[in-house]
Amino acid sequence: MKRILLTGCFLIAATSGLFAQKYMTRTGKITFNATAPNSPEKIEAINNEVACILDSKSGDIVFQVLIKSFKFERELMKEHFNENYLESDKYPKADFKGTVTKISEISFAKDGTYNVKVAGKLTIHGVSLDVNVPGTLTVKGNTVNAKAKFSVALKDYKIDVPSLVADKLGKEATISLECGLGQK
Repeated sequence: MKRILLTGCFLIAATSGLFAQKYMTRTGKITFNATAPNSPEKIEAINNEVACILDSKSGDIVFQVLIKSFKFERELMKEHFNENYLESDKYPKADFKGTVTKISEISFAKDGTYNVKVAGKLTIHGVSLDVNVPGTLTVKGNTVNAKAKFSVALKDYKIDVPSLVADKLGKEATISLECGLGQK
């Protein structure tokens, strides 16, 4: 009886990778650019600590990022970003919870690149709004690379741009996302 039980446990452990549905990372990358068209300096930052999980069966996808993890060219920009605009002590993270539409059209068992649409709620600065974002999923072996690029209007997320910096800070921010997800 012990042998049967041990053999069963071994088979389950050995084949669990065949049925894995989730892909994840904690080292995804988000960049944003909120530079006004005629700005004398760039208003952009990068964050390499993005957490993401994708369920390949349901299409559910979640991204989460700590606001204070954004890196800027100058420390003063980071300070203004965290204290005056995103109020990161009050709203420490931004996240997206949604679904990859038509997930059944993606073969996670075969290498390839797929154009996708993702629909869900993007929460920034305590404001959650419905968004639809185009992107790509590239399957290669046991990994999936997710990429997207889209813009958000700062006022939609109650991020005020004082007239003093209106010539530097744009009304919209362009967000680029790239996450290499491993099978779990």
